[in-house]
Amino acid sequence: MKNARRVARNARGGLTIRRVAALAVIFAMATLTVASGAQKQTGPATPVQRRAAKLAPKTSSAGGPAMLPPSLPPAELTQADLTAFFDGLVPLQIERDDIAGAVVAVVRDGKVIFAKGYGYSDLKNKKPVSAEDTLFRCGSISKLFTWTAVMQLVQDGKINLDGDINQYLDFKVAEPFGKPITMRDLMTHTPGFEETIRDLITADQKNIPSLRDYLVNHEPKEIFAPGTTGAYSNYGATLAGYIVQRVSGEDFDSYIERHIFGPLGMTHATFRQPLPKDLQPLMSEGYERASGGEKKFEIVTPFPAGSVAISALDITHFMMAHLQDGTYNGAQILNPETVKLMHTRQYAPDPRVNAMCLGFYEETRNGHRIIGHGGDTQYFHSDLHLILDANTGLFVSYNSAGRGDVAPRGPLFDKFLDRYFPYTPPATKPLATAAADARTVSGSYIPSRRSQTSIFYLFSLLGEAGVAPGKDGALVVADLKGINGQPIEWHETEPQVWRDASDAQNKIVFAKNSDGRWQIALGFPAEVLQQVPWYQSKNFIQWSMVFALVVFALTLILWPVAALARRHYRHPVEASPREQRARRWARIVCGFDLAFWALFLATIVYGAGHLGVLTRGLNPWLRFIQVIGWLGAIGTLVVIWNFAASVGTAGRWWWAKTHDTLIVVACLLSIWIVWYAHLLSFSLNY
Repeated sequence: MKNARRVARNARGGLTIRRVAALAVIFAMATLTVASGAQKQTGPATPVQRRAAKLAPKTSSAGGPAMLPPSLPPAELTQADLTAFFDGLVPLQIERDDIAGAVVAVVRDGKVIFAKGYGYSDLKNKKPVSAEDTLFRCGSISKLFTWTAVMQLVQDGKINLDGDINQYLDFKVAEPFGKPITMRDLMTHTPGFEETIRDLITADQKNIPSLRDYLVNHEPKEIFAPGTTGAYSNYGATLAGYIVQRVSGEDFDSYIERHIFGPLGMTHATFRQPLPKDLQPLMSEGYERASGGEKKFEIVTPFPAGSVAISALDITHFMMAHLQDGTYNGAQILNPETVKLMHTRQYAPDPRVNAMCLGFYEETRNGHRIIGHGGDTQYFHSDLHLILDANTGLFVSYNSAGRGDVAPRGPLFDKFLDRYFPYTPPATKPLATAAADARTVSGSYIPSRRSQTSIFYLFSLLGEAGVAPGKDGALVVADLKGINGQPIEWHETEPQVWRDASDAQNKIVFAKNSDGRWQIALGFPAEVLQQVPWYQSKNFIQWSMVFALVVFALTLILWPVAALARRHYRHPVEASPREQRARRWARIVCGFDLAFWALFLATIVYGAGHLGVLTRGLNPWLRFIQVIGWLGAIGTLVVIWNFAASVGTAGRWWWAKTHDTLIVVACLLSIWIVWYAHLLSFSLNY
């Protein structure tokens, strides 16, 4: 993980699920250690790396972040100073990180005080980015429009925040915990759903399912009781969008246009896919890297969760409405009381860290209460921040993932705050019990935002974070790294409250959850890290896979080598025909197992870079891979037969018996991982 607070911005956006499973797979292919540099979900390499979290400042006794006054004089927040600041920073980011273009906008006290585009929206044709009319995809920032629409219907008495959402649907969402999901649960990302990524993004503009069809055919399992655990959910936001459509009687796109975009004068904004014809010429191209050329327009299938295309100036209207009690330029989209409720803390994994509001999440820093949201597609990466007590907002978006391990928007916002809202955190002193406490919480931790019952569970397991004692009583979370790429040293300043040694505003908090295991609350409230037992740990899974794959590969390599050696030295096999058949079939089973793992991992690695592949159309190929997996799993019986025949044969060479023992252990480990990670599941709703 990168700096935990910065990484949250990378991952929070939620749509690029290569943040979720894919990068953990790259880890598996590259000697089965989680790759730590790929961006997307796109930034850090593991699910934890991408969605780690924003770490909150010091907490007040009443709970929540304490508001402490800045101790340094701020720079003047004017157009001239902002121009000098961003002109010095953004072009450097674009050049360094191989990004085509970016846009930045700042509002304060109901006015746009800065808006500017940088680089190109179309690199091939050298078309510059315009803050006024170039459209950027803002990913999960789209959810803020969906949540605003929900709150309009709440204030009209048409939606009950604490009522069962099934009353608004024409299909039934399951209740495995005997507790209904509420709209408040959806808005705080606590409905308990596991992660799903199938059909998330596609380039196929001709086969976009309806909102209802998507929801019915992609319903994820609930892995937590509603209202108990933050686990960021695109599906949950999409459910909310469908409820807006059902309750209002208007299709979702039209509702947003009539009740939000229209009143706010947002003429360069749309949820529609493909884009309306009049907006298509304004759309920026999207890039993995600028040097790699433009990519196809992304279709976000759960569109209420992330399909908005918008200009920077248009989104400033929305920001100012939320900063001014729901009003912009005489139009009121929400009542002041509704805005206040929407911006109020609702759920936090721990009272000492940032909380979810209704749709927004807290990003409090530098002595100011900040709420906002990030957003990512495969190619566009954006952030929206509202500094509530300063009546100031910042929007930034990049049209390329770029090559950097740290997404540039995080450092940009940090530097913005440090220049215009400077702050010196109070001095802290490590506890004397820090070394012992570090040993107490050591172990493997899995993100709450994960696939757990589908074929992607393996990559959640491989994406775990390792927590271990560091030097001189410090704590190290393996994937939490600073902007310099080095692991952060965490120092305990309060019981089980650990602060970044280089930035005391960053902190993580440990507490026991309901099952008695440790849980880590980070600054991003829509996710926690949960301790797992040894047999679910990344190290155990990783080295079991390494052992099994090495045994399978060496067995297949040495099989013909041994045959050639025996022929050369005219040394026939000293075994009965029955024993020879058992040996032959044991090696064939190794081939099935090795083929299964190679095809499965290669498919997911490819899907990591091409999310459009992870659709229902991939099902036949996945079924083919699973058939090979079943042959390997069933063939384990043959391997056991060969093992029994081998050890029961008097006078057989000790190495042959050892080899057959290793094969049976490798097959049993492989079949255990396959079973535990649901890789042969009949359901392909991943």
